[in-house]
Amino acid sequence: MKNIFNFIKEQLQDFYPEQEIKSLSYLILEDIFHIDKSSILRCKDKQLSLNENFRLQEIIDELKKHKPIQYITGETEFYGMKFKVDENVLIPRPETEELIECIMSPPNSFKKGRSKYKILDIGTGSGCIAVVLAKRFPEAKVYALDISDKALDIARQNAMNNQANVCFFKYDILNNQPFPFNNLIFDCIVSNPPYITTKEKARMGKNILDYEPHQALFVPDDYPLLFYDRIADFANRRLKKKGSLYLEINSSFGQEVVKLLADKNFHHIKLLKDISGNDRIIIAKL
Repeated sequence: MKNIFNFIKEQLQDFYPEQEIKSLSYLILEDIFHIDKSSILRCKDKQLSLNENFRLQEIIDELKKHKPIQYITGETEFYGMKFKVDENVLIPRPETEELIECIMSPPNSFKKGRSKYKILDIGTGSGCIAVVLAKRFPEAKVYALDISDKALDIARQNAMNNQANVCFFKYDILNNQPFPFNNLIFDCIVSNPPYITTKEKARMGKNILDYEPHQALFVPDDYPLLFYDRIADFANRRLKKKGSLYLEINSSFGQEVVKLLADKNFHHIKLLKDISGNDRIIIAKL
């Protein structure tokens, strides 16, 4: 096994930092051998078969093109659960796990055991937020929308694989089309919408720009609050009085989103920092 680790390091040392190579090595071997990290550490004498060697080289070649390992293996871990991902959905980030923590942490009105509680995830992508909430609060009814049919296919697979009950449907939050559930009012709306301005592309790596879906990432430079504006309007129509809105945001526009929500009749607005100290999450009440 040591020889395999050395080979991976030798192949990737011109492309990735040493610590990242170490993390990638375990993900590569988990994919090849279909075993977890602790099993890899115990298999000191493990040798590669011809097919396994071919797969190893295939993964390394993709990594040299800066393709994310999650897209190469076709899955990622999020909130302790496995999620299928491909280039039609964003790779779930740790910041979004922090968003979920805020939803599930008191004090708020999201209480376990409330069977009539209704949650909506706007722009669900891989379905990671909706699936985690449905698993943690099986008594609630979780809905999730996206504009992409391919993303919704992935989200449905993730719900099925994780045995989560989520109602997924196609809807464009930017258009004033009729909402498919005419009488439905939500207790909680959550969204991690596109929020990166196009001018920020210059600071982003090839692993993101060349592979992750731009539709789920970018907003126009002249309208960076586009999705927050539309989500706030939607929430004013579809969020229960005293209901909660949870948003992941671009750290450069925290105060602007706070003002936008205040202007649209939201109150008890909180701007929270992520683990890196950046403005990242907004909680508001209607």
